[in-house]
Amino acid sequence: GIAGRERPTGKLVWFHAASIGESQSTLILLDALLQRYPDLNALVTTGTVTSASLMEKRLPRRAFHQYYPLDHPKWVATFLDHWQPDCALWMESEIWPNMIGEINKRKIPAALVNARLSEQSFKRWKLAAGDIKVLLEAFSVCLAQTNEDAAHFTRLGATNVITTDNLKYSAAPLPCDESDLKTLKNAVKDRPLWLYASTHDPEEEIACRIHKHLQKKLPDLLTVIVPRHPDRRESIQKACEKYGLTVKMRGNIHTLPTAKDHIYIADTLGELGLFYRLSPIACIGRSFSSDGGGGHNPIEAAQLGCALLHGPNVQNLAAIFEDFDSAGAAIRLKTEQDFQNRLERLLTDSDGLDALQNKAHRFSQDKAKVLDKVLRTLTPLLQSLEEQQEKQHRTCP
Repeated sequence: GIAGRERPTGKLVWFHAASIGESQSTLILLDALLQRYPDLNALVTTGTVTSASLMEKRLPRRAFHQYYPLDHPKWVATFLDHWQPDCALWMESEIWPNMIGEINKRKIPAALVNARLSEQSFKRWKLAAGDIKVLLEAFSVCLAQTNEDAAHFTRLGATNVITTDNLKYSAAPLPCDESDLKTLKNAVKDRPLWLYASTHDPEEEIACRIHKHLQKKLPDLLTVIVPRHPDRRESIQKACEKYGLTVKMRGNIHTLPTAKDHIYIADTLGELGLFYRLSPIACIGRSFSSDGGGGHNPIEAAQLGCALLHGPNVQNLAAIFEDFDSAGAAIRLKTEQDFQNRLERLLTDSDGLDALQNKAHRFSQDKAKVLDKVLRTLTPLLQSLEEQQEKQHRTCP
């Protein structure tokens, strides 16, 4: 609970996000609130080094990061005594008894935002139903991602539970260097191409096997692979070359693919937005991986107009993938053979490809309204911030 800096003067909103996934949702809401309240400061706490690193790079002016204290009564008190937040916005599913109890005791206005609770977690909390009900009383509103999440929180005793959808749908599109995009388009010209995004082992080899088959019908096909972890570059290159395919690594000097290259490995960081804009088709990685999968974020690809494909293992973002699949805005692939057949169909049917691209993009655009709903719902909680801002403006000469 020892602070790393002084508390800023004026109103302070406190966001708590457990790790990297919750941090990304936090940034969406944080940016909107700081824009709406120009005199507001924001404290963001997380508990992992990776999320702290993300915050260091992404936090806007008037926002700063601190590590979350361990849930010990003394350390919790030290933390709150120093920061004295005017309101607390807790993201997704973080329930720490001592901290939440102290928030309630001090009557700090609080909300549970983008709340989720898996079936497994719900069953565990049911064993301590009395305790969780008392803790949830600290939150004046609970904004759930899905109706199922809302039902879980309601049954555990939360009040004023509202389904708002997932804040990740309101994320800004991934950035892109326009000059790099123009250069890449000139390099690939009108070659048919597809993208395997955020891959894990052995998805690169799956891509190579599919490429070997498809190049019989599409000899100038280009397969673009963006690995989730670029430091695997050497093992990825060896895995691809054993299929007899010509592999080009992008590298830090941004080497371009030539007409002779079959596989283009983008072993760089922060360029996924570039390749989503380049490719008309994207398969989302870690949905066929050997580690059991879990899937990565499909929203980013849909926002940039890609036709969406994914494998069967998407449990980490199950609700989001289910939304896309149910709306016909993405295609779930059961097997590698299914993957191969569907990709061939899309690459040889421009009308079908256009239709799937449009469905994914329209769906992501419709879902992006979740931020507006969250802000409207939080307005009563944030009323004190508005009143403070109005007072300051009235006293200005």
